[in-house]
Amino acid sequence: MKKPATGQAFGLHLRQLRERRGWSQQALADVADITKKTVYRIETAQTSPTLDVLTCLAEGLEISLPELLHFAPPASLNRS
Repeated sequence: MKKPATGQAFGLHLRQLRERRGWSQQALADVADITKKTVYRIETAQTSPTLDVLTCLAEGLEISLPELLHFAPPASLNRS
């Protein structure tokens, strides 16, 4: 992963979206038609999701892709 801090920030965002719905990782995996391991690996920044997986996540969460990708960047990217 080229930008691990960004991966961590996205993983936290995904976890927050999932937990707001009261879903387990398995529940998100089921509605997104991906594996629980994939959800876990994204949330823990062990992997970067492909566009295909991002689309599946957005559809499973019933949000737009831009909404899924709207998350706070890591602090290091906020510096001018």
